Amino acid sequence: MARDYSGKTALITGASSGIGVEFANRLAARGANLVLVARRKDRLQAVADAVKIQYKVDVQIVVADLSEEGAADELFKTLARKKIAVDVLINNAGFGTMGEFNKSNINKLNEEIHLNVLTLVELSKLALPAMVAKGDGVIVNIASTAAYQPVPYMGVYAATKAFVLSFTEALWGELKGTGVSALALSPGGTKTEFFEVASEGKRTDGFGMMQTVEQVVEVAIKALDKKNPPPSVVSGGMNYVMATSGRLISRKTLIAVALSMFKPKDK
Repeated sequence: MARDYSGKTALITGASSGIGVEFANRLAARGANLVLVARRKDRLQAVADAVKIQYKVDVQIVVADLSEEGAADELFKTLARKKIAVDVLINNAGFGTMGEFNKSNINKLNEEIHLNVLTLVELSKLALPAMVAKGDGVIVNIASTAAYQPVPYMGVYAATKAFVLSFTEALWGELKGTGVSALALSPGGTKTEFFEVASEGKRTDGFGMMQTVEQVVEVAIKALDKKNPPPSVVSGGMNYVMATSGRLISRKTLIAVALSMFKPKDK
């Protein structure tokens, strides 16, 4: 049975490209009004304009850098001033870094941890009380197949996504019986800007087979449509096998496999 989003408001972070844009289209197609958040105003406005024309829903944009201190709180103050209540929260904003940890930029790592972890927790906390009070709501947190094992040369990113997965599954447990759903969505390699950003333009092809954003978001939409949505889903059958196979092999082997995939060619 399809979940009803008609007349509800979905807040989507990282909404100027990739998975965020696809969530915007899928939810608007079901009648949801949208609040789209990202740093790039021109791209954000282009997404908003296209969605409004196609689906005839209300779409508002908020330009914000959610990796900055206090950005989550300021975002909800802006929504309060506009009298906008959030029924659906898609915590999609995030980025990864690649490279040797010993040579990494600590400021960039701090931004990565702040955005991927702290902002996600803050937005969830800010949105949740009203959802629980209404007995209805959805929180989708974007994790990753990297959450299921340590990933050398992407150690901080994988650790942040392991946090997202664990936090969301725990939240799912707390919310049972409230009418609010919490779901961690774990994509594998996806055709987005992720690898270009993570590698600072050095790599755009990802690792192995890449899914489309349509395939990834479809997994989340189907999971949320279930009578009893699960706490987490992995996008793609092969990704699921690879993510869960870590339960069957030693940690040394698991790290060695990840190392063989992510170690730079010049190492």
